Amino acid sequence: MATDAEESGAGHPADLAETFEGIARILFLSPTLEEALGQIVHAAVAVIPGCAHASVSLIAKRSISTPNSSDEVPLLVDAIQYETDQGPCLEAIREHEVFRSDDLLSEGRWPEFSKRAAEETGVRSMLSFRLFVLEDTMGALNLYSKEPAAFVADSYTIGAVFAAHAAVAMSASRKFESLNAGMLSRATIEQAKGIIMATTRCTADEAFELLRQQSQALNEKLRDIAAELVERSANSK
Repeated sequence: MATDAEESGAGHPADLAETFEGIARILFLSPTLEEALGQIVHAAVAVIPGCAHASVSLIAKRSISTPNSSDEVPLLVDAIQYETDQGPCLEAIREHEVFRSDDLLSEGRWPEFSKRAAEETGVRSMLSFRLFVLEDTMGALNLYSKEPAAFVADSYTIGAVFAAHAAVAMSASRKFESLNAGMLSRATIEQAKGIIMATTRCTADEAFELLRQQSQALNEKLRDIAAELVERSANSK
């Protein structure tokens, strides 16, 4: 009897290596995280056996949303998951495991979600991977099909690589955004110090101390105090 990998026809090492190289290239050439994740969900549909639709769910503060999807079908399914607080996407995020449903019409783990999703969207199979780097869970990569039992062994293998690349892209983007924010804050503080030095003829250290004292007195972040000063100075010209 043929294995799932043999039946899928996508398990040859050369084919997988080419696929993984393509994913890495997608991330390298995408200028923003949004574009990178958009490319990933569309590539998932083209490459992962059984996948007809794909989405990325992201955790933002205490809520979960779907900013990237291959088409409107995942948006409808994910909306039902979030509304019912049930489904493989949420389980993948909460339980740190891969979750699959071969047929939502007979799925007993998430009765409210599965019945609605199957009836309202026609989706029958789902496969969800947790998106994480180390222990930091950022969301889930979700795969969908309107065929029952659509996902085979290669769906897991290739889907896991897509999920890993998506998680790395998200982590790198967040670090880059944090670095940029820090650089902008330092630049704003230096501008504010320059304004104070010009108006009071004090030293750079004394200007910074004045900013620090105002930050403590108003219980506001120093970068916000500096930004307000720079804005007031610009508006007064």
